[in-house]
Amino acid sequence: MKAKAYLGLGANIGERHENLKRAIQLLNAGPHVEVTKESSIYETAPYGKTDQPDFLNMVLEVKTDLEPIELLEFCLSVENELGRVREEVWGPRIIDIDVLMYEDLEIDIDNLIVPHEEMHLRKFVLEPFNEIAPNAVHPTFNKTVKELLEELNGDTDV
Repeated sequence: MKAKAYLGLGANIGERHENLKRAIQLLNAGPHVEVTKESSIYETAPYGKTDQPDFLNMVLEVKTDLEPIELLEFCLSVENELGRVREEVWGPRIIDIDVLMYEDLEIDIDNLIVPHEEMHLRKFVLEPFNEIAPNAVHPTFNKTVKELLEELNGDTDV
């Protein structure tokens, strides 16, 4: 049985739209990952390190037979294939692929924290995530993506 996971994609250098498109193609190309939903693409200001080009961000829903760490390794291999070079934290990137959630699992191991440890603080993640899966439940906070976005936007009385 395949698991449902959510991936966050971002790109801010090179042909940003093409980088996202190629990442989706590469993720979908093999036997282990099937992209089942794609959000719209959102253009957002950089986070953390602000003296760099704006990002294009989106979220994908995927079905996979890979374990969470294997899914991360596969995402990293797609980044490498597209020419991702890790020079600085929060620096410019051709492509970034994060595992946001994997079923209702909570994982904290060397290279993988699921749910993504800062997704609830990032509008550029929650907005596209809410578009494709507003009722997905964050297992740590036991709140839906829609509720997390409303809290981030200050709409807690909704």
